[in-house]
Amino acid sequence: MIAAGTISALASWSRPLLVLLLLAGCLDARAQVAPAPHGAPPRSADQDFDDGMAMARAGRWSEAERALEAGWRLAPRDERFPVELAGVAFKQKRNALAERRLRAALRLAPHDRYASDFLATLYFLDGNLEAALKYWNRIGKPEIASVRADPTPRISPALLDHAFVFAPASRLELPQYLATETRLRALGIFPEFQLDLGARADGRFDATLRARELNGLGGVGWMNALIALRGLPFQAIQPGLWNLRREAINFDSMLRWDAEKRRAFAQLSGPWLGGARYRWEWTADLRNENWAMRNGSSGPAPILASFNMRTERGGFDAASYASGHVGWQVGAEVSHRDFRSVAAGTVLTPQMLAAGFELKQQAQLTGVLWRVPEHRFTLNAAAESQAARLWSTSSQSFENLSGSLAWRWFPQRQGVDYETTGQVREGRIFGQAPLDELYILGLERDNNLPMHAHIGTRDGRKGSAPLGREFFLQNWELDKNVYSNGLVRVQIGPLLDIGRIGDPGAALGSHEWLFDTGAQLKLRVLGMGLVFSYGRDLRNGTNAFYADALK
Repeated sequence: MIAAGTISALASWSRPLLVLLLLAGCLDARAQVAPAPHGAPPRSADQDFDDGMAMARAGRWSEAERALEAGWRLAPRDERFPVELAGVAFKQKRNALAERRLRAALRLAPHDRYASDFLATLYFLDGNLEAALKYWNRIGKPEIASVRADPTPRISPALLDHAFVFAPASRLELPQYLATETRLRALGIFPEFQLDLGARADGRFDATLRARELNGLGGVGWMNALIALRGLPFQAIQPGLWNLRREAINFDSMLRWDAEKRRAFAQLSGPWLGGARYRWEWTADLRNENWAMRNGSSGPAPILASFNMRTERGGFDAASYASGHVGWQVGAEVSHRDFRSVAAGTVLTPQMLAAGFELKQQAQLTGVLWRVPEHRFTLNAAAESQAARLWSTSSQSFENLSGSLAWRWFPQRQGVDYETTGQVREGRIFGQAPLDELYILGLERDNNLPMHAHIGTRDGRKGSAPLGREFFLQNWELDKNVYSNGLVRVQIGPLLDIGRIGDPGAALGSHEWLFDTGAQLKLRVLGMGLVFSYGRDLRNGTNAFYADALK
């Protein structure tokens, strides 16, 4: 017989044992229901790839995408996955996603012919021929079967042939396409044109130029009047003659009868030696202007100085359009100026009012710094030098150096909606320059440094915008298409200007940074039209409304 103490001792140490036995039984039962965690081999990227391809062949695109994405996570360096995922996205009509995946594949395998051809074809379907050529050229495509124009232009066939850098039965390279665009634009008779490629059954392409051509007075019927009278709202007419002798010899002119700023301008340009690589240009510019120097275009701004200035200019320029990446222009100008009815005040110095003859030499270099055709972005740069000597009562000379960076971006894959442009410019004049050679920050029809809340004239007279010998200017604008029917286009969008202008003389310059914001509306009819702008000076809260012809 077991003693009571013995039974009590057995019970005390058997409880933990009973708990262990019960837990072991539960784990054994769970092991019989679920497979052992290491019983099956892990899933491989190849299995995901095979499953994804099988689902794609069955048209089960969403399941195929999930399987391929799972495999890509397991094998991120395997280019097969982004290529096939691009095909799935294309079948789902998600071309933008397909393009991103193909670019990812080409980063992994830059020489993949299938991915390059697939991506180029997608860009071609988008109408982005520049990006298409970038990737087709990697695999020796596209081959051009024929080159033609539709409709047939009146320009000399030989001159048009010189404008095309590529030829039938040859491969079209991206630099050739860009150079051809540059030369066609430089001819000055195609305000709107497009180079199209048409696919053929044999895998080659037909290149077609589709363009609106200016001939004679510029158009047909009422179009001639529209071109000549486009400056009529601003007391000016702009008659011209285009494509003379069918050699892209163009004559452009402007006659302005505004009593405060009369002007007569004429320009004759044409191809150098019958080719399209270089062009020459003669210009003549006569002005008779009344100036009233003020510290603002609105509000209480008394006249600080006033005068009448007459200038006569004549110049010759030669420019190169041989390449789509780099261009240059050189020229010389002879001018004469004199001042009458001068009330100099404390603003104008004798050097600014120097009358007499001036000889100027100028040179400009332009180039493309960065081009991203996949995102339709281009960054251009320019540098310009002007060296001049003026013979007055005492001779004086000056040097004008300036540079710029300009960008253009179309954020959408197709079309021109939301076009975004910007430019940063800076310049400085060394030496003694006459007043009409100084920089002007403001809106004025003879000025190219706009600040949209600073108008360059008041009561019709120039002199109300800041001017000086050194400047910095940044312009940014966005254009949203609100209406277009092929003939008429209306755009509207915001703008932002940041600028500063300085001068050794205390009476000139802005003396502070200027910040203007606002909006503008552009109305175009067959490429010509008007721009209406509203600007607000963020420093003093003044508003400005302005209208001008589109450049």
